[in-house]
Amino acid sequence: MSASFATWRDRFEQLRANKIFELTVITIIVLSALLIGARTYEEVSRFQQALRVMDVAVTVFFLMEILIRMAAEKRLRDFFKSGWNVFDFLIVTASLIPMDDSEMVLLARLLRIFRVMRLVSMIPELRMLMAALFKSIPRMGYVVLLMFIIFYIYGAIGSFLFHDVDERLWGNISLAMLTLFQVATFESWATAVLYPTMEHYPYAWIFFLTFIFLNAFIFLNMMIGIVLDVMQKESVAIELESGTGEAAELHGLRNDVRQLRDQLSRMEAMLERGAEIAPLQKKTDGQA
Repeated sequence: MSASFATWRDRFEQLRANKIFELTVITIIVLSALLIGARTYEEVSRFQQALRVMDVAVTVFFLMEILIRMAAEKRLRDFFKSGWNVFDFLIVTASLIPMDDSEMVLLARLLRIFRVMRLVSMIPELRMLMAALFKSIPRMGYVVLLMFIIFYIYGAIGSFLFHDVDERLWGNISLAMLTLFQVATFESWATAVLYPTMEHYPYAWIFFLTFIFLNAFIFLNMMIGIVLDVMQKESVAIELESGTGEAAELHGLRNDVRQLRDQLSRMEAMLERGAEIAPLQKKTDGQA
């Protein structure tokens, strides 16, 4: 029985690693996303039955796919050691909620939307991007805090100086910070904010240009630099894990150099020990 189980597990493992199987799963995920989008059009209301049948077929396929991946593991708990596997399992399990006319239909539709996120778990490059994004959030938090301080300072200054220009824009510090956010996004900021302010204060452009310089050219580039740094580290980690790429080659060279250094150290120790033993051996031979 154990030999038969091992044979089936090997087959499931080969199927899981098969590129055609992976492409099929990705295709079904895209098809699932298209089905969700099609339900938002009134023109397809006459095809509701066909869409429901296709949704059931997609759900069954995802269920079989997750069972194959679980059966390919030597131990079931190994499957849940990966966070992405847990994510896929939760999404597939949530998709089993029937989309009938009950009160759960809205929840079922919302949960099916997240099946599109399974593309992230299937494509390594997307996994790297998501991992880099989450790992860069703590470091970006300090940049965001510094941005908030700058927003607060400029908002206070703007509310003191420009409150008589437009109460809707500069009436208090909260409105001023919202106005500065519009300026930072470059959304009609010149015609809606800059020019009306310059009609009353001709040198107001200094206020806005310094604010834009700080946010658009300094803080934004700091965030981009943080994300790029984390992405580079994630790429190196993936190369080391897969054993391919420049990082893996450098890691292998370091290991080889370390082994050679250890061998040289052992040889030097043996030579020193031999040099210490040789005089004693000669003295013993002379006495004999």
